[in-house]
Amino acid sequence: MKKDIDFHPVTGIKLAIAKEEVNGIEEWAVYIINLNLIELNTVMITSKGYGTIEGEEKKTSVLRHMIKELGAESIAKIEPIDPELFVLNNEYWLSYYILDQIFDKKFVFKANTVNQKNIQYIPELGLEGIIHP
Repeated sequence: MKKDIDFHPVTGIKLAIAKEEVNGIEEWAVYIINLNLIELNTVMITSKGYGTIEGEEKKTSVLRHMIKELGAESIAKIEPIDPELFVLNNEYWLSYYILDQIFDKKFVFKANTVNQKNIQYIPELGLEGIIHP
């Protein structure tokens, strides 16, 4: 049972939603940034969007991703994201192992926070976007 698992606090991990230009087209994607000096193993990520649009409750499908290994001080693209979803809360539930210890954290990009006002340069990616610590 989950209550019986000793989850350790997540440190040195960031998620970002960033944009890049590919063949003249602006594309957005979600990235995981490992700032730790040790690799992460069996990285499992679920993503979903939820919220209200024009008074109507909306939910996206739950997507699941797995990264077998994420090296020390490295980055991986999790998934592309459609900018139309920025009006929803976008949740990413992250679980991974370092050695034999499990780590677990939920990251939520709140509705409408991915906007021009909040965009900044993300040096780890070399791209502009929003970073969630």
